[in-house]
Amino acid sequence: MIAVVDYATGNLRSVADALHRAGAEFTLTADPALLRTADRVILPGVGEASSAMAKLRERGLDAVIPTLSCPVLGICIGMQLMCLTSEEGDARCMGIFPTHVRRLAGDTPEGGRLKVPHVGWNTIEGLQTPLFEGLPEESFVYYVHSYAAELCPATIATTRYGEAFSAALARDNFFGTQFHPEKSGPTGARIIQNFLNLRP
Repeated sequence: MIAVVDYATGNLRSVADALHRAGAEFTLTADPALLRTADRVILPGVGEASSAMAKLRERGLDAVIPTLSCPVLGICIGMQLMCLTSEEGDARCMGIFPTHVRRLAGDTPEGGRLKVPHVGWNTIEGLQTPLFEGLPEESFVYYVHSYAAELCPATIATTRYGEAFSAALARDNFFGTQFHPEKSGPTGARIIQNFLNLRP
């Protein structure tokens, strides 16, 4: 069973549509017992980090998710909540990934300015782990974010927007993408399929 964590944070429909396209059966749930018995768990999210973290705590999910032994994928805010902290709302997060989430500076190396939030297509590189199997370097993915995780030993892909940040993270059975694979066309579809193919 694939469980998509339903904690009132946004992009459930687009994630559900992507899973339908992949031919995957899933359930939307905030039930800790169901999450503990799932074969895969996806933690989506759109919105503000401290509010999203508060919603996880209200449901007791902040204590459950770090204990899961199945493959877990955090998307966008979902990935950020798996880091140590976020500057957005001064949030203390779940601490799965050993890095902090910072606001994008929006400065170019030449001293110019970039728009924040970072919205649109950008490339990923330095691809590691089976999550990116079959994908070439500099594949394009779709972003909508103002905050990003700093580079760290758990970084498995990077994107540069002014400065480099963690496009994706992995630690043990936990994975995260700052970009939205469900909105990233064939590249995103391959990433989702690769996640579904991971061995529990």
